Amino acid sequence: MQIDRDVVPDYPLSWQARALTSLMWGTLKPASTVLMRHPLALVCAARLGELGRLVRVPQPEHVVIEPAEFSDCGGEWVHGRPGLDESKAVLYFHGGGYFSCSPRTHRSITWRLSVAARRPVLALDYRQGPVHKLADSLTDALDAYECLLRRGHAPGDVILAGDSAGGHLTLATLLALRDRELPMPGAAICLSPWADLTDIPRHANRWQDPMLPAGRVRWLARRWTSGLDPSDPLVSPVLGDFTGLPPLMIVTGSTEVLRDEARRVAERARQAKVPVRYEEWNRMPHVFPILADVLPEARLAFRHMAYFLRAVAARRASRGDIAA
Repeated sequence: MQIDRDVVPDYPLSWQARALTSLMWGTLKPASTVLMRHPLALVCAARLGELGRLVRVPQPEHVVIEPAEFSDCGGEWVHGRPGLDESKAVLYFHGGGYFSCSPRTHRSITWRLSVAARRPVLALDYRQGPVHKLADSLTDALDAYECLLRRGHAPGDVILAGDSAGGHLTLATLLALRDRELPMPGAAICLSPWADLTDIPRHANRWQDPMLPAGRVRWLARRWTSGLDPSDPLVSPVLGDFTGLPPLMIVTGSTEVLRDEARRVAERARQAKVPVRYEEWNRMPHVFPILADVLPEARLAFRHMAYFLRAVAARRASRGDIAA
């Protein structure tokens, strides 16, 4: 697989995708439009998320979940199958707008990513709003990465990954590591990254996105950037200088309201000579890989991630990098 290229996967749209996007249009999008209009809605969503941690989420018998503790936040180790390379790891940041969800809600991604990467995944339960700030989430991410290094993982054997707000945290973590002159991970994967928190109107796919209302995304960005400089690359990574970052894979849907941010991340990275594989999947909803239990396209996306990571490993080996 060629790493540095743009790809529009040429698969026919499944009937499952057609049905699911129609369902989202009639349920999730109207609900988001109504609920995400007041800070109290964020508090209620965060409380519901806490209750959700008590619910047992079924997963295949071959998947092993183990609790992990890092600094002020917890997390879980996810082993997607037996026989993984325990000397390597994926550090995963879940999405949820920085106010909802948890490692538990994203297990359909993390166990499959573990299989694709052939290594265990550390899904980090980082601190979120409305109680905590963006800086707290970033501190937790950096702490977890450094903890992996202290436990003996070589930087090149660690992959960072995340979806939506977790994609934002992935990019911010990479920029912070580079600025602090800390060793870089081997690669990073961003699924539908939310990369621009400046106060901009989003016109692209405003009506086509079956899940996210553009106005509510803008409202949420204002909430999290209050008192901050939205143009700071650690707040809006799409504005950063990507020089020195590892190879990136960016996966998004063609009708997402955040699609253009993903495109701009790819462009920004290429300007800094960073290899980027940008995949734009036809008519897929926001963070569609989380729907792999029902969407065949989502399952195929993990196969593409596996190809990307193998290509990165081959590239490192050809360059003579350690632990390729």
